[in-house]
Amino acid sequence: MIVILIDDMGWADLSSFGNQDAKTPNIDRLAAEGIAFEQFYVNSPICSPSRVAISTGTYPQRWNITSYLSDRNSNQERGIANWLDPNAPMLARSLKDTGYTTGHFGKWHMGGQRDVAEAPSISDYGFDQSLTNFEGMGAKLLPLTKDETGKVGKIWAEAEILGEPVTWMQRSEITTGFIDRAISFIAEAEKDDKPFYVNIWPDDVHSPYWPPFEEYGVAKEKGKRGLYLAVLEAMDQQFGKLFEFLESDPKLRENTMVIFFSDNGPELGAGQAGNLKGYKTHLYEGGIRSSLIIWGPGFIDKKAKGTRNKTSVFSAIDIMPSILEFTDTDRPENMNLDGENLLETLLGKSESSRKAPIFYSRPPDRKNFYGIENLPDLAIREGNWKLLCDYDGARPELYDIVNDPGETQNLATKETEITKAMSEKVVSWYKSMPNLKE
Repeated sequence: MIVILIDDMGWADLSSFGNQDAKTPNIDRLAAEGIAFEQFYVNSPICSPSRVAISTGTYPQRWNITSYLSDRNSNQERGIANWLDPNAPMLARSLKDTGYTTGHFGKWHMGGQRDVAEAPSISDYGFDQSLTNFEGMGAKLLPLTKDETGKVGKIWAEAEILGEPVTWMQRSEITTGFIDRAISFIAEAEKDDKPFYVNIWPDDVHSPYWPPFEEYGVAKEKGKRGLYLAVLEAMDQQFGKLFEFLESDPKLRENTMVIFFSDNGPELGAGQAGNLKGYKTHLYEGGIRSSLIIWGPGFIDKKAKGTRNKTSVFSAIDIMPSILEFTDTDRPENMNLDGENLLETLLGKSESSRKAPIFYSRPPDRKNFYGIENLPDLAIREGNWKLLCDYDGARPELYDIVNDPGETQNLATKETEITKAMSEKVVSWYKSMPNLKE
């Protein structure tokens, strides 16, 4: 089992999802052999809480992580935790208890960053091995940069205080570093005949954008988007090595599932979300809808190979209970998951959606961002409807999201009963979350 989580990639950034400015043939090959999902959501429009949701199968608000984790003063000002509670239910820990060997290779960002040097280690959350970046505790790869003149620099040099050993690599090659470590880990697991669970969570395609030195000058001339697209294509090339490794081994090809998506929407001026409104940090579709690909030739229904699921609505919190079902692993004791088991949908045997609504609260430090003032505080997706409002239910925006994915026609004054019911649900949900700051 491999979960690939890209950083800040837009819904329409893969060429298989409509990008005509860049090519992603290796990732597109996953979609051609698997299933692409068009109505999949992450559970936050920003990094840390989105990763918490994926890892725990619960809303990140339960753990008081509602924006990106930063230095301790910034975290305190925004009323958020310094790290994820190690007692949270963790997919990795559940699988490890079942007999899986577990590895995390890439960005963590759920504790241990900036000056928060006493955060729990990644191993405390159920991982046998880890290799991370400047936002996690333990062994790490840190980024070097090289501009068009050949000048070399360092990013986040102070992150060396967060654990050793430290290896400095060119920013444009770090994804390869994580993939190489993951391949080595998988090969060892196969040698020992042990099932494995692996996170590969690269820094790509997050800013600052440092494509390969040979391409930097030309990409820079095309501005921010040019640099972004060069990084996107370089990332795809690096993932080609992993996919070739899996496909070249019949045992791995028939016994491995790959889940591929992004943690949130794109940065303004870099990635794109097609006709979806909004960007990273927004509760509009562009901030929270992600292109999802499931690959697993030995498990996916043969009739579903190469198809696009345009109807199933579910989110990242549903990944954990689905994997637990897939691996015949018990749910964590005394822990209530917010996610639902949608394994049949992931495998192409059903087009079911999750039954409960999907709830959101915005990052507390993002009321005004990317040129939009007074952003809504809460959101809920239920059936064909999407509603956004403030903490008290005021200023509702209601969209028929299936027929209006760009959120262009606010129907709140027309569909008053639906607006009232959905507003009450999302306000009630938010008030039920612990220790949240408005």
